[in-house]
Amino acid sequence: MLSVQMEQRVNIKFLVKLGKTFTEVYGNECLSRTQVFEWFKRFKEGRETTEDDPRPGRPSTSKTDGNIEKKLACQTLMGTRFESVAMVKAKAEEVLNQLTEADFQHCFQRRKSRMERCVDRQGEYIEGEKSGYCN
Repeated sequence: MLSVQMEQRVNIKFLVKLGKTFTEVYGNECLSRTQVFEWFKRFKEGRETTEDDPRPGRPSTSKTDGNIEKKLACQTLMGTRFESVAMVKAKAEEVLNQLTEADFQHCFQRRKSRMERCVDRQGEYIEGEKSGYCN
């Protein structure tokens, strides 16, 4: 937790830079619009700490059999030459069927976040992101 003095410094820094947007101040490190609204709501409800809440379960980067299988499935497609379009479609369908609903939700959330960043930057180019499954 920040000391009162540090908290005041943070607020002073914010006030000095008030004439700029978050993107101008923080660049690529800027929180998404959704996150700003979420933190605003939390502070308005009386939250004092700026630390993230602990998350239950394993971290998303943990190595599980499912994660390893997905990675291997993606790697087996890299550099593969297929004899026909039908074989490409069949293999793509097989890989997609291995994805869980949570995988799809994660994908849509990342796309939504990226869209919000693009809107916040008024259409300024954003470098592509890797999917997290086949990188």
